[in-house]
Amino acid sequence: MRRWLALLMLPLVTFLVAAPARAETPDAELAKLADEARATCGRPAAERPNDRLVRILCGGHIRIGVRDYYPLFATHENDTRQGFEVDVADAIAAKLGVEADFTRVNAANRIPLLAEDRVDFVIATMGHNTQRDGQVRFIRPHYYQSETIVVGPRALKVSSWADVRERTVCATVGNGSNAELVSHDARLMLFDEAGVLPERLRSGTCTLAAQDDSFFAAYFADPAFSDAYNTKFGFAQVPWGMAVARTGSDRLAHALDLIDAIFHRNGVFLEYARKHKIATAFLEQQKIVWNRPDCNSGQGVSKPACILPALNSELQATSFARPVAVLEGWVGKNLGIDLQLPMLKTVPAWTLFKIGVATSLVLITGALAAALGFALLLGAALGSRSLLLHGAARALTVVLQSSPIVLTLVIVSALSHVLFPNTGAVAVGAAIVALGLVNGANAGQAIGEAMASLRAEGLTGALFGRALARSASQIVAFLVNAAKGTPTASFIGAPELLTALTDISSFSTGRVTTYWLLLIFYTVVVMVVVWLCGRLQGWLEHRQVAA
Repeated sequence: MRRWLALLMLPLVTFLVAAPARAETPDAELAKLADEARATCGRPAAERPNDRLVRILCGGHIRIGVRDYYPLFATHENDTRQGFEVDVADAIAAKLGVEADFTRVNAANRIPLLAEDRVDFVIATMGHNTQRDGQVRFIRPHYYQSETIVVGPRALKVSSWADVRERTVCATVGNGSNAELVSHDARLMLFDEAGVLPERLRSGTCTLAAQDDSFFAAYFADPAFSDAYNTKFGFAQVPWGMAVARTGSDRLAHALDLIDAIFHRNGVFLEYARKHKIATAFLEQQKIVWNRPDCNSGQGVSKPACILPALNSELQATSFARPVAVLEGWVGKNLGIDLQLPMLKTVPAWTLFKIGVATSLVLITGALAAALGFALLLGAALGSRSLLLHGAARALTVVLQSSPIVLTLVIVSALSHVLFPNTGAVAVGAAIVALGLVNGANAGQAIGEAMASLRAEGLTGALFGRALARSASQIVAFLVNAAKGTPTASFIGAPELLTALTDISSFSTGRVTTYWLLLIFYTVVVMVVVWLCGRLQGWLEHRQVAA
């Protein structure tokens, strides 16, 4: 009997041994991960693993970076946070059994705050692209998807990339789409928060604005906004991902991967999207994916068939990108300095940098020439015996001396746009005229006063030449001021070095190094200008002595 029973059981045993083990669900995998982390909570803090998941579960709090103003997704008013991402963040904290501590982030600081360990993870409308993969570890599956749209007045004829060339487009610092805008020769006006873009469109500060379609969805629901503005075109469809720091976050990242898979499978994301009236097509498709047996497992979050790839946003590298990277590494290793030279490593950044340097040199040369020219003209007029000429020159000088340089820039820029198309060259020309007028007026007053003092001394011949020599130090001082003031041209969209480096830093790392480079550039330029002006002053004073 036993032999017969053994023979009968043999096929069943063979089947059980040969059959593959049933895939573990993401729920079971998450529970196991959490239990392993909590098992260390009884140890002294110094003896626990250096692991964020352990710290979170043992401490009972998770620090979450969210936006403060991104309608429908995350807003913060009167100490109340609400929106799709806020609900998701609260649900994640509840799933881990901890309290959520929120920190305000924006496009510019959300990655640095992770690197500085000031938040544990961010859920902040961040598109997952290949550039950012080297900066943070993205959570997959992704929790949303969008594309960038260009929005402007309905009457404005813009429908393709060709129409944005040389136009100023308002965008946010850190937006992944900035690189593509710059590569199509758009000029960027950058803001820290997307929330200011609609108001800047209404005020006329921004003619065009680029931001996620999900951001503008709430505004297009307003009839007054949709009657005045429309979407010109869209680009860069990108999945959104939560993100954690690349170091010390492996188990936290895996736990969040599993939670996202569970939320897709159970329709949690879909429920919150419907609650906040945001588009659901992507989430409906993802719910189907994560209910498939191959994805609804502990290993599903790592299967290419289940997760979406990052948007490929790699920029074309320069021919000298590799030596630059080697130099950055050497400086970091041997000197302890985090040197970042993004302007030398990609073709769009290098192109912007070259244009910025060339434009700045043209701007400085032009500002010096304009300041000297206006100084001579106004000085001659102020020293004239003609009451009409003297009075007109005096009135113009007083107005220019009383107006802030930025206001003068804006006025001259506005007048130039009436006469000429809005291009980078026109902006540079307007800046040269404005800087020349402001500094030339001051230098011209010095020349006029010198002519008046010479007449008071009873001198009559060659007064203008002598006045130039007597006021040489003041003329030189205002010429140097003209050179130092050229970065203000960025305010009206001139593509000089400050504008170029700001654009570069909007789609790359290394902002600190970038602005140190700007400081070094202008320091060297001003030193050269001071030397040249010193030679000019010496020549003028020598003429006075000779006279």
